[in-house]
Amino acid sequence: MSDSRIAWAPVPIRLVLALGFLIHGWPKVFTAAGNQQFQGMLQGIGVPMPGLMSYVTGGVEVLGGLALLLGVWASLASIPLIIINLVAMFTVHMPNGFSFIHVTGMGESGPIFGMPGYEVNLLYIGGLLVVALMGPGAMSLRPGKRESRDRSATL
Repeated sequence: MSDSRIAWAPVPIRLVLALGFLIHGWPKVFTAAGNQQFQGMLQGIGVPMPGLMSYVTGGVEVLGGLALLLGVWASLASIPLIIINLVAMFTVHMPNGFSFIHVTGMGESGPIFGMPGYEVNLLYIGGLLVVALMGPGAMSLRPGKRESRDRSATL
């Protein structure tokens, strides 16, 4: 595989992950309703200091999403984002099974959806591991990009 294809491989993953983390983190940090709702959920599952942890989690998601979007410290930012997904997977989503779509019944207007399973957490973790191991790839703003390094020995 050519070096240019390898350099571009993590880019779509990085951008989709960035979008997801920015969308999830933004209301936790920048809207009162989003922060309070997340605090309530954290309190409900027994997280200590839910007020502080809602801002910490949202901040990690926003800053990590920006790092992924820009390709700056993306590999490093992947680590706390993986931790957040592991915590969410084991404390919230695991009891609901694997499938992201969890139909709990049928209503007049169609299916009624419950809490999703851990499928998406695994997808996020897998994507973050690609970025952590390969680096941000092309279109990143980080200095000293590794894309130009000869990778033929590792293929």
